[in-house]
Amino acid sequence: MFNISKTLSSPLKILCAAVVLSSTSGLMTAAAAAESAKATVNGMVCAFCAQGIEKRLSSLPATKAVFVDLRKKIVAVEAREGQSLDLAAIRHEITEAGYDVVKLETVAMSVEDLKAQTATKKPVRK
Repeated sequence: MFNISKTLSSPLKILCAAVVLSSTSGLMTAAAAAESAKATVNGMVCAFCAQGIEKRLSSLPATKAVFVDLRKKIVAVEAREGQSLDLAAIRHEITEAGYDVVKLETVAMSVEDLKAQTATKKPVRK
């Protein structure tokens, strides 16, 4: 069996370890980036609205998680690993529930990341 520890000098071992770590960190970052759909929706005014949208979107086969922010009029849907979201189906479910989709886009963020992002951006009061 080949033993790299005995073959390479200490600085070369460090260089090899750095190369291996840097090449695998890109893979971890790509795997960690979740695909989500982010919609701006008009007409949502109460928790019942949010619950209805969450229930409809959670029933879609590719859905992993759903987040609704009534104050910012945002609906986010995260895809299950290895699956992609059907934006037309998401738009259809929201409009069938009685709401207007103003904007719908795909973002490389998880629902948890989107929750954190909306929580940190507080409106300025005058």
